[in-house]
Amino acid sequence: MHVHAAPAGRGADRTKAVLRFSLVATLVYVVVTFVAGLRAHSLALLSEAGHNVSDFLTLLLSFAAVYFQTRPADSSRTFGYQRAGVLAAFVNAASLIVISLWIAVEAIHRLSAPVAVHPKLMMYVAAAGVLMNGVIAILLWGVARDVNLRSAFLHMAGDTLSTAAVIAGGAGILLTGQNWIDPVLSLLIAGFILWSSIGIVRETLNILLEGTPHGVSLSEIRAGMEAVEGVVNVHDLHVWSLGSHSRALACHVTIADIPPSESVFILSKLNHVLQDHFHISHTTIQFEHIGCGELDVCVISMEKLAGEAAPSHHGHMH
Repeated sequence: MHVHAAPAGRGADRTKAVLRFSLVATLVYVVVTFVAGLRAHSLALLSEAGHNVSDFLTLLLSFAAVYFQTRPADSSRTFGYQRAGVLAAFVNAASLIVISLWIAVEAIHRLSAPVAVHPKLMMYVAAAGVLMNGVIAILLWGVARDVNLRSAFLHMAGDTLSTAAVIAGGAGILLTGQNWIDPVLSLLIAGFILWSSIGIVRETLNILLEGTPHGVSLSEIRAGMEAVEGVVNVHDLHVWSLGSHSRALACHVTIADIPPSESVFILSKLNHVLQDHFHISHTTIQFEHIGCGELDVCVISMEKLAGEAAPSHHGHMH
């Protein structure tokens, strides 16, 4: 026996509009930051440009994921495209890890061979970045309902903080004339990117590998189900995530040898427990009956059943 969740509300149009605006604004800022980084000889600005390229790809993948997630399930993909956003988030985070390592290597090289930078240009461009990234982060926060959009939000929030750090670094160089501030700042940005990306990679990998969702206790679920009247035990219990907000469950439930019409009430209670206490709405529950030897009672004797099924013959002995 199984039950399926009703389709969730989408709000996809607003999400797509936010992502379109974010894509255009980010692309413009990438170009400005890259050109300014070259002119200012600032690794921190070039790091920001690289980071924003990844953010552009992040937003693009998120946009594609939102599109695919709105497509209905079909006979080929019975769960629909719920994991499109999860896959996009994994690719985004993995790419950021690579970029953060590149930034770190370049920053270490700059520490050994400092390059003179133009702090005022750094500060002007970074100030524009703080404004743009902050607006995009706020807009994404309003629609970040799954791991896909949450990863995009983290990218933009991280950009806001790291770009603000570029302003502080530019001010430090302007006041002290110490150019080593630029690569050290780049190392801090790379560390922040790496830290936030690893968390997303772990979460998305757990979903893609159908691991038990974070914060879910199988022992608590089993105890809650076995507390339902009529349930003897629960075994072969599996819980996994279809998407970042959708969980599924499959298990075997042992009950007494009762008519199917009575087992419907047990199934209804089990699904209420799973939905209300564990937020699991897609369930596949297989009932198994305790054998006659375990209950010391049989509803129908197998020997009697076999006897009734055998054809009767009437005849006379000669």
